[in-house]
Amino acid sequence: MSSKVPPIILNNGVEMPQLGFGVWQVPDDEAEQAVGTALEAGYRSIDTAAIYGNEEGTGRAIAASGLPREDIFVTTKLWNSDQGYDSTLRAFDASLEKLGLDHLDLYLIHWPLPSRGTYIDTYKALEKLHADGRVRAIGVSNFLPEHLRRLVSETSVVPAVNQIELHPHLQQHASRELHAEQGIATEAWSPLGQGKGLLEVPAIVAIAQKHDRTPAQVVLRWHVQLGNVVIPKSVTPSRIKENIEVFDFSLDDEDLAAISALNEDRRLGPDPATFDMS
Repeated sequence: MSSKVPPIILNNGVEMPQLGFGVWQVPDDEAEQAVGTALEAGYRSIDTAAIYGNEEGTGRAIAASGLPREDIFVTTKLWNSDQGYDSTLRAFDASLEKLGLDHLDLYLIHWPLPSRGTYIDTYKALEKLHADGRVRAIGVSNFLPEHLRRLVSETSVVPAVNQIELHPHLQQHASRELHAEQGIATEAWSPLGQGKGLLEVPAIVAIAQKHDRTPAQVVLRWHVQLGNVVIPKSVTPSRIKENIEVFDFSLDDEDLAAISALNEDRRLGPDPATFDMS
């Protein structure tokens, strides 16, 4: 099945599908089936990470799909314990081997770990991997504006992507503004929040009824119209298929205003300013 997802153009000219499939918390033995289902449904961007422990299952699904390698955009992330120049290069090789690939489309530093002060050296290793043609684009995840400003001032390649927690209860205005200034794509993790809470908010439910859509589709459409890259995750085949069906309707200004009003600057995940876990 061909993809129905439009691309965004990253700051180095590489095309990235605006909606992809995330595999956080998907066990390795389930990843192959979940990713396979997503690829069959038309997803062409897969987002994993070393710490997820499912790079091998993800790689098996990509190999089994029969799709040309250039048709699938693959992202993985460097875990905290591997930060540092040489250890980053080794970790990249390990991820590539587990995925069974000869190059990556996007490689991200998973967390900034500001207390360790290693993300500049780590990013310089990503720059080498990029210069060597082993990864098509490089970026970061969970970087706050202050981390990004330092990174941009002390390195030579502006990150293509910053993947951050972003949903209607945490709309990340300051980060999105800085990303727009720097030409960095904003990618949302936990785009639907976690659990049912957000999807039961009366304003979201009302918009879903108005458009004859599910609450999840409304929230994903909101991300798309903001210009975010978005990576919903699910292991349920019906939801995997439902989550990609967001490119044939639009939210109007009234809908967008109602969702905008839901911001509470409330994180579900850790605070990147203090999070430090190996």
